[in-house]
Amino acid sequence: MRLLRKYWYVWLCVTLGIWYYFSLPEVLFHTPVSTLLESADGQLLGAKIAADGQWRFPPSDTVSEKYEHCVIAYEDKRFMQHSGVDAQAICRALWHNLRAGKIVEGGSTISMQVVRLMRRKPRTVKEKIIECVLATRLECRYSKREILQLYRSHAPFGSNVVGIEAASWRYFGRSPRELSWAEAAMLAVLPNAPSLIHPGRNRSALLKKRNDLLDEMAQLGWLSEADKRLAQLETLPEKPLPLPMSAPHALERLAKSHEGEHIVGTLHASLQQRAAQVVNDHAKQWQGNEVHNAAALIIDNRSSSVLAYVGNVANRHDKAHGEDVDIITSWRSTGSILKPFLYAALLDEGELLPGTLLPDIPVYISGFAPQNFNKTFDGATPAYEALQRSLNIPAVHLLQQFGVGKFHAWLKHAGLTSLHSPPDHYGLALILGGAEASLWDVTAIYAAMSRTLNHYLIYNGKYSAADWQKPTFTPHEAVATPLLHDEYTLSAAACWQLFEILSEVQRPEEEAVWKDFPSSRRVAWKTGTSYGNRDAWAVGTTPDYTIGVWAGNANGEGRPMLTGTGYAAPLLFDLFNLLPPTSWYKQPFDEMTQTAVCRQSGHRATELCEVADSVWIAGSGLDSPLCPYHILVHLDRHERYRVTADCEEVHKIVTRPWFVLPPAQEWYYRMKHFTYKPLPPVAPHCAVVAQQPMALIYPANGVSIVLAKQMNGTLGKLDLQATHRRRNAVIYWHLDEEYLGATQYFHNMPMIPTSGTHTLTLVDEEGMGLKSWFVVEE
Repeated sequence: MRLLRKYWYVWLCVTLGIWYYFSLPEVLFHTPVSTLLESADGQLLGAKIAADGQWRFPPSDTVSEKYEHCVIAYEDKRFMQHSGVDAQAICRALWHNLRAGKIVEGGSTISMQVVRLMRRKPRTVKEKIIECVLATRLECRYSKREILQLYRSHAPFGSNVVGIEAASWRYFGRSPRELSWAEAAMLAVLPNAPSLIHPGRNRSALLKKRNDLLDEMAQLGWLSEADKRLAQLETLPEKPLPLPMSAPHALERLAKSHEGEHIVGTLHASLQQRAAQVVNDHAKQWQGNEVHNAAALIIDNRSSSVLAYVGNVANRHDKAHGEDVDIITSWRSTGSILKPFLYAALLDEGELLPGTLLPDIPVYISGFAPQNFNKTFDGATPAYEALQRSLNIPAVHLLQQFGVGKFHAWLKHAGLTSLHSPPDHYGLALILGGAEASLWDVTAIYAAMSRTLNHYLIYNGKYSAADWQKPTFTPHEAVATPLLHDEYTLSAAACWQLFEILSEVQRPEEEAVWKDFPSSRRVAWKTGTSYGNRDAWAVGTTPDYTIGVWAGNANGEGRPMLTGTGYAAPLLFDLFNLLPPTSWYKQPFDEMTQTAVCRQSGHRATELCEVADSVWIAGSGLDSPLCPYHILVHLDRHERYRVTADCEEVHKIVTRPWFVLPPAQEWYYRMKHFTYKPLPPVAPHCAVVAQQPMALIYPANGVSIVLAKQMNGTLGKLDLQATHRRRNAVIYWHLDEEYLGATQYFHNMPMIPTSGTHTLTLVDEEGMGLKSWFVVEE
């Protein structure tokens, strides 16, 4: 105790020293900040207000020298000399306040103001003393540059604007580093009394303070007399400006994982703004059909970075049509947009060649009876044409061949994240829009195929899983050094063959003659339209860029004529016109081989194929089936009948190769291919003509049927009935050469006919046909 009493001043100094050391919090400000999105070229694309309702931008290293010179001259002339407290300024303020009889000057330094902004306490003498002490402690911890940064980041600028970054954008619509002397001076005087002096009111007081500061800056030598006079001629801003919102959906998406950060993204400001404008212009044209929403995504294939992200149309007013919904990440029915992936997978495995004939006939599989968009059938069509025309029935046959479960697994491996149900849930409808996907995932897969092909030669025939990574928003997300190996999701040869096919898809009217212009770009692209005309898709890719487009209504409402070709495709090519021209993909010869392919069937040629072409195919295609349609036919010497050695002398038999399709395919194929030669009939003395297995029960051939008119003016329903010798046979019904449907087991086909004479045609799955006619009268 004696020592304590003797050395009390030492203990007091130690205690005060410890208090002084820990008097300043480790973190000065705990206030939430806004989330900012900046483009790759340094432009502000958008900002999200802080959680407390303030526009307070994250601290920035961006320095506005004009503003710093102005704020030091106005707030704290000896800022660079003092240690947190300016005794001269305090004495001067005390003298001015005593003479005025009220507080007219504070004498606070910038360091003291930082402490006051941190503590947010009422202004009292006690608080002023505390500010002085903590200001000296602040100077011990931080450099002058850091203290100035703290001040400019947390100073109030009126209303709900905090910090020079937010104030510069709110009042002048530009970054602080782009401020003029007049603008910097106005912002320097504004925090002195933000509630009293505001650009929207008390303009004369604010103008006087600004001009007085400009006079002082000229006296200090920071600007010339001529520059000062020009600066004083500048007007004050009328009111706070709205912050840029060029990419609102991208900002909202990034804010979920980067809240309160200044995000420097991969988006390009000019391209983002022009893409948004193109999307909005197209959406305005669609309003007459009550189509209100659209989205577009542009990806740089080389870097896998997102260059433009238009999540929806822009509507700052009523938001009555779901404009806030980010369509790019929303799950929508795919329509036909997944078909190229199935074709590519089959090409990759050698189960399909580009020209292989695929069946295009009425199909009935376990109650599933798909139809083509135009409700017609070709009988058989080359694979490339089936994909270019987006025929549904060939795609269903291919999926049945490849396997729903296998394709389901392939899609998930490729990056489709929306397939949460087992394969049986989707069935064969998976390829026709029976599943949902996001524009983000679908566009990413097309871009991944493009990167795979681009890198094949660069990686010396190797592959990298990094090519199939999702697109990136920020540069640091990119993979620096890819790991190369022989395994791949899709071979370069399959990608090249697919893109060659898709580059020949018929373009919209405005682009129909693109081949006539040497400057036109070649694009591999595909559209999709979901059931009920609810979703219109279009995705296109070149070696450098991939663009994905969606059009429709956010609420899922379908509209007549809403198709990928009519709505999404024109938008797709207008967006491509914003991008620089590109070259085309280099063929991966090391993965391909030339082989003879039958010109008629598209299969690998046999010696029976009369015309064969030398075609580049994937190496795996050498295992594909040989042409099954060319057979040897034995004919009589006049080549009118088929014969056998049992009914014709051998030396009179003529042998010819003949292109023969299965009966059901032949029936439709002949309608569109007049050069097709059906097999000659069997000579009467060689075989017995097969019996007709079908019979039409109702209506009988040649009868007249009288039907009464209904209340809506149409005729009553007519129930067609037939029978077949085989119980499980499928009968395909056609009225006046228009397809009605298919039946199995119970062959009843209800319909509502028009008055007049009609021709009824029935065909079973083996190609046997039956024709009848009848007359309908009112």
